[in-house]
Amino acid sequence: MTQRTFCRRSATAAILATPVCAAISAPVPKRSRSIRDGGAVADGTTINTRAIQSVIDALARAGGGTMVVPRGVFLSGALFLKPGVHLHLEAGAVLRCTTDMTQFPPQRTRIEGHFEERFTPALINAVACDGLRITGAGTLDGAGRPIWDLFWRLRNAAPDPGNFPNLGVPRARLALIERSRGVTIEGVTFKDSQFWNLHLYRCRDVTVRRARFEVPDDYKQAPSSDGIDLDSCQDVLIDGCDFSVTDDCIAAKGSKGPRALDDTSSPPVERIRVRNCLFRRGHQVFSCGSEATIVRDVLVEDCRVTGAMVLARLKLRPDTPQRYERIRFRNITLDSDGGSIVAIEPWTQYRDRTGAPPLSQVDDVSFMDIRGRFGAFGTIRPNPGQTSIGTILFRDVDVRLARERLAATGVRDLRFDRVTVNGQAQRSPAA
Repeated sequence: MTQRTFCRRSATAAILATPVCAAISAPVPKRSRSIRDGGAVADGTTINTRAIQSVIDALARAGGGTMVVPRGVFLSGALFLKPGVHLHLEAGAVLRCTTDMTQFPPQRTRIEGHFEERFTPALINAVACDGLRITGAGTLDGAGRPIWDLFWRLRNAAPDPGNFPNLGVPRARLALIERSRGVTIEGVTFKDSQFWNLHLYRCRDVTVRRARFEVPDDYKQAPSSDGIDLDSCQDVLIDGCDFSVTDDCIAAKGSKGPRALDDTSSPPVERIRVRNCLFRRGHQVFSCGSEATIVRDVLVEDCRVTGAMVLARLKLRPDTPQRYERIRFRNITLDSDGGSIVAIEPWTQYRDRTGAPPLSQVDDVSFMDIRGRFGAFGTIRPNPGQTSIGTILFRDVDVRLARERLAATGVRDLRFDRVTVNGQAQRSPAA
């Protein structure tokens, strides 16, 4: 190992061993104003978009402050925060999306690895709002059930349901925060989002703490109900959060397609730390998502998984050059009859078939101090001729599994170190 390589790996270890970030927050002005002051009505039927936006605008003109949502159910369409304006939801406060989609006029927005010229904005939108704080014990409610029902009705009627576009139905995310630094989101419940819950795009120094992300237990599949989407973000801490969704709990996202590495609007997802979280329902705890390009220096630790989901899913698109490296899972407790520890494998939905097949790389992925019971060990396999898979390490793993064999092919360096499955010590499988 060269001195340069040693120094780089030592620096990475230091990053992963300490908190990723403490949000760099600008001083919060003491000024606050209730949305009732703008005429908002908490009757669950009045659409308050204009009234609430007037409070945001007034605070911005006054130099900033905190917009307060008091107890009650307030309906609204798309709201646009401004620099220096924060949001606080008191206990018992519900800021709920109206399902009148005319209150979400289409605009240019970042979604699914590119900018869509005309698609639905979020309920809460913030651009270049450094130091933004969204806090409190209240709820952002997407009122998603009728929108999900419409999505499935249209999808099932489509000629090719498997490729029905996610953007085929107008539907709002709960929050889209773009190009902002020093963001804090704390205590808030994100509930029944029509689309993704919390979408962070090109943000840095973000803390999401003690937030909840939920869809109803009785709804089988709320489409695209991702908890947190880290789109081209750096230095993010997700701490003490609770996830019960029906898609990715946490997804790293970037660009897609053969020229993804040339996309300057999609820098790498880097230095992500997830800790002390509970994952009750979802497709996967952490995924390099459908539009992921470069994802590195990720640590998921001290978490509990009680849902039948994949702990780590790294999607390998055959149309996108991808780099996944230094992704680590440490001190994870599993407690489910289903699920898989790992899924690193091809993913082909919506692929771009133009251009030469690009090359991708996966390296330095590790699972350490993993214990409990789960459904399956999982699968590791490349896109043939396109994916180089380097070191995959399992260390200090003691689990009970219904399907105990790791199905692994095409891995250059697959290591088992003190791995016990169903009471039996396991050797590194041939890969």
